[in-house]
Amino acid sequence: HSSIPGPEINEYQWNCRNYDMVHYGHSNQLRQAKAMGDYLIVGVHTDAEIAKHKGPPVFTQEERYKMVRAIKWVDEIVEGAPYVTTLETLDKYSCDFCVHGDDITLTVDGKDTYEEVKHAGRYRECRRTQGVSTTDLVGRMLLMTKAHHSNMVRYQHYQQHTDNFGKGPKGHSPWTGVSQFLQTSQKIIQFASGKEPQPTDTIIYVAGAFDLFHIGHVDFLEMVYKQAEKPYVIVGLHFDQEVNRYKGKNYPIMNIHERTLSVLACRYVSEVVIGAPYAVGKDLLDHFKVDLVCHGKTEVFPDNDGSDPYAEPRKRGIFKTIDSGNSLTTDDIVQRIIENRLQFEARNQKKEAKEMAVIEAMKKREQQEQQSEATAQAAH
Repeated sequence: HSSIPGPEINEYQWNCRNYDMVHYGHSNQLRQAKAMGDYLIVGVHTDAEIAKHKGPPVFTQEERYKMVRAIKWVDEIVEGAPYVTTLETLDKYSCDFCVHGDDITLTVDGKDTYEEVKHAGRYRECRRTQGVSTTDLVGRMLLMTKAHHSNMVRYQHYQQHTDNFGKGPKGHSPWTGVSQFLQTSQKIIQFASGKEPQPTDTIIYVAGAFDLFHIGHVDFLEMVYKQAEKPYVIVGLHFDQEVNRYKGKNYPIMNIHERTLSVLACRYVSEVVIGAPYAVGKDLLDHFKVDLVCHGKTEVFPDNDGSDPYAEPRKRGIFKTIDSGNSLTTDDIVQRIIENRLQFEARNQKKEAKEMAVIEAMKKREQQEQQSEATAQAAH
């Protein structure tokens, strides 16, 4: 399939979501959607629209637009897309069909937001990524708050709070519940660029946790990408244990496998080192033939022995501090979530209750169909 807009293109597809807290599950959905056609247009909802249907978003619409644009399978985004995808919307953007995950999206009054396009045969489905959802990530962040409170009374409040997270009144919704992500080599291959650096490329190395991959990371990587005419950006990801050593608390929130996919999905990244050494030493620089090493404005924590992890690139005169103009950190996001935690909990329980109601309705419909079939057969 060609991904360049032009007369040879035969299929445009539309994907629409709120994309709050964009994670590798969303990226995987967009990867699958792109593979179904040639040109992927992604509709992203406004803050007001999300608040009306789902509750308060964690990120502003501007942040969400930028996050989705940074995913490498996205060709174009539509800002302020309508919550309900209609045939009129598909026609307006010349889309042949729309793609959504196999979870249910409902309007405020419990209607399937894709009903119209489904009836018209212009709906396709991709598989949801096991083991990750916004609800699950929010749950992990709320669990973190325990580590900050030794006071038992408050601890019990959080304990009860986190135990309720992602749980509905009866049973569990398969879409909102919490499950385990399993990394496979196939998934890494699907996300990887597969591109070797070319002789004329400038090889730029950056390292970090890149936990809960967010807009602060995107702004930083975009600035890094702009440091050269033909950049080949390699991201070194530290193992979980290493991240915990310098970040403390319950960090990282996402494990190394999840962080790998999150970073690989970014259009500014060419390669990822899974479990990079903390000190950017001679071996690493020589092995990858690194031309430039970049770090953001965030604090550089010393290595285990108290030494500067960037001593070697500084000595070679290839170290550069990048100011992305965005000071957002993973800590800030966790703070946003905690401040809104009660609203989020209410939002998740409401969402799960809605999903459970749909499952019940689907079960009832199935039973009725089976009964009428049985009656029809008995009549023969």
